[in-house]
Amino acid sequence: MDKHYNPTEMEPLLQAAWQSEGTYRFDLANEHPVYSIDTPPPTVSGHLHLGHVYSYSHPDFMARFFRMNGMNVFYPMGFDDNGLPTERLVEKRHGVTVAQVGREAFIRQCLEVSEEAEKDYQALWQRLGLSVDWRYSYRTIDDYSRKISQTSFLELYRQGRAYRQSAPTIWCPECRTAIAQAELNDLERESEFVTLPFGLPDGNVLQVATTRPELLAACVAVFVHPEDPRYAALVGGKARVPLYGQEVPLLADPSADPQKGTGAVMCCTFGDQTDMAWWYTHKLPLVEAIDRAGRMTEQSGPLSGLSIPAARKRVKELLEADGLILSRQAVSQSVRVHERCDTPVEIVVSQQWFVRILDRKEELLRAGEQIRWHPEHMQARYQAWVEGLNWDWAISRQRTYGVPFPVWYCKACSAVTLADEAQLPVDPGNAQPSHPCACGGSEFTPELDVMDTWATSSLSPQIVGRWRWEPELYERVYPYSLRPQAHEIIRTWAFYTIVKSQFHFGKLPWSDVLISGWGLAGEGMGKISKSRGGGPMAPMQMIERYSADALRYWAASTSPGKDSIISEEKIQMGGKLVTKLWNVARFSQTFLAGKGRISPPGELTAADRWMLASLQELVQRVSESFRSYEYAAAKSEVEAFFWRDLADNYLEMAKQRLYAPEHPGHLGACFTLRTVLLTVLKLFAPILPYVTEAVYRELFAEAEGCASIHQSNWPTVDAAWQDQQALQTGEDLIEIATTVRRYKSENNLGLASAIMRVQLGASAPALRAALQAAIPDLMSVTRAEAVEVLESSERLTIIIQ
Repeated sequence: MDKHYNPTEMEPLLQAAWQSEGTYRFDLANEHPVYSIDTPPPTVSGHLHLGHVYSYSHPDFMARFFRMNGMNVFYPMGFDDNGLPTERLVEKRHGVTVAQVGREAFIRQCLEVSEEAEKDYQALWQRLGLSVDWRYSYRTIDDYSRKISQTSFLELYRQGRAYRQSAPTIWCPECRTAIAQAELNDLERESEFVTLPFGLPDGNVLQVATTRPELLAACVAVFVHPEDPRYAALVGGKARVPLYGQEVPLLADPSADPQKGTGAVMCCTFGDQTDMAWWYTHKLPLVEAIDRAGRMTEQSGPLSGLSIPAARKRVKELLEADGLILSRQAVSQSVRVHERCDTPVEIVVSQQWFVRILDRKEELLRAGEQIRWHPEHMQARYQAWVEGLNWDWAISRQRTYGVPFPVWYCKACSAVTLADEAQLPVDPGNAQPSHPCACGGSEFTPELDVMDTWATSSLSPQIVGRWRWEPELYERVYPYSLRPQAHEIIRTWAFYTIVKSQFHFGKLPWSDVLISGWGLAGEGMGKISKSRGGGPMAPMQMIERYSADALRYWAASTSPGKDSIISEEKIQMGGKLVTKLWNVARFSQTFLAGKGRISPPGELTAADRWMLASLQELVQRVSESFRSYEYAAAKSEVEAFFWRDLADNYLEMAKQRLYAPEHPGHLGACFTLRTVLLTVLKLFAPILPYVTEAVYRELFAEAEGCASIHQSNWPTVDAAWQDQQALQTGEDLIEIATTVRRYKSENNLGLASAIMRVQLGASAPALRAALQAAIPDLMSVTRAEAVEVLESSERLTIIIQ
């Protein structure tokens, strides 16, 4: 072994070896139980950042653990490169829009940018050490993914679940597309209640407070609570809208909040979801005051053509000039924004495709209860989302780059005409149906909207499992063992995948869901994202500076579901652990080289038995932690054992025996050291795959008959070495060693300095006997010239001379 471990050189060499040797390949012919992972395909929207390193490391920990436990691991990788995020990346990177360059040219640029980004993504994942089988990779825009997505749409249409209608739709003015309820975030902002006088027939006024006076032209009613005594006599009458003058009905509805504003609320088409519900329930007229570009329409009179913020400012000026503002009050307001761009959304009426889900909410709730969530409380997020659903799933997007709907409309009768499955994947803008319409018509208008990206990525289990086209593979891997993903997309990716699996197959898509938190850029900086700069240092830079293992160490330091501050200090700690592991292995090489497997010798010291007994406890705890997806607990257990028990204490206790081949305890020390070091390497291997592999190949591969530690057997508890008395004795030995070190520190002595005598007293004969047997190891660790064991009235006394 080299004197110094150089991860910059070693890690790429090992990665190349894993690829050439097929270390992580899934074997379809292997009859071992399959552990399949529905890996999240990263969205192609910019450069990957350290938050991705954090979350994508977690499923790799589990893949490596279950692979070493004899399971046939199916670990694919995808790239989510269709839809709005990739379009926005192209617009930002090249400074062009589809209107400027045309549809075909824009799609070509999207494909080129995606391919370039995906090469970078794969290079990072491989350098990070993800044990992915790259033969099973996919793009959500490739032919096969589009074929699967369009097949799903056709099935849902035939089931009566996919439908098209003109309806109020959540709309992003910035992205100029319909979006789904799941794509909304709440954003707190400062706003203002303005109280306005609505004229009443008797000459009095009804005071109405609103934060959206720009929608006065679209006001179609005023609502009050049916039990609000202030307005009971007015219900059923009329009120005149200020500035615009139209008369609207004054109606009662329980959704009106008597405590909000004046208790009288104007209903506009549409200010929010409550407006939409009132419009639908009370069959109110429709006035469209906002267009798809987020500007005021001609219906808004003097505000026509203005943006929404400009219109809000202008209408207040007009109202103020006419003396129509009774009061103004600053308020903090929560507004719904598009998660992609933070633009406040509007509700506009448009023709959209939907998937009907509201009638299956109970079934979807039960599905969530049957899945094992890690951590468990994340199931509550899924449940709250499903319970709060108010909209069917809007799956059409008014964008260019994405999976097309396999649909045309007959010019003669407007009927929907579907593509045949033999045509898939199909772009209806460049093709025609294979048959005439049922009315006999042969001229068609193509559907030019594209599907929401979640409509395709919700089929990731089917895409990577080659549903319908490779049935042997699909039957082996589906339902999947694990879905790893971030907590913020429980409402999208997890939910929509469950929806598709229930609607198409009537079963759960996976048994377990592993939720990761966010990698946070630092105090007050929140979540980092590809599209908003990517946070501090780039992942490749951090890997080159500290090693992939060091980054993985940081990623394993926080439990599932929890956010983690990007801590360079913690990454440095990982680097120090890697170096120490290499140094301990290099020290051990002197005593293990050429010995191969060592049979248990007849003579073992108290320190040997303690280490072997402690090792069994460690194996049991770490294995249980990994099986419970508690990789952070597993890492902490192994790390504590490595530093405290092995490096700081056992090696110092056994050092004199290790350096003296003629010592009767030499073989026992070599056996214990080999057993413990190999086991510790295996327990660390899921977290630190590179340095553990490097040491394993140097010291153990030949004797173990397995080329890679990652294909070796996971350690199991050996009952022969379980010994509670040995564990207690070991703790006593550590207490003695720690007391002597403290004595040396307090007396300004180096740790290697010799001392004359350590006198030990013990009340129990068994403890005195154990300490007597441990004298050689105690002399080694304390550097004492003599160790005496005497009878004492106390359990254990330590006197240093």
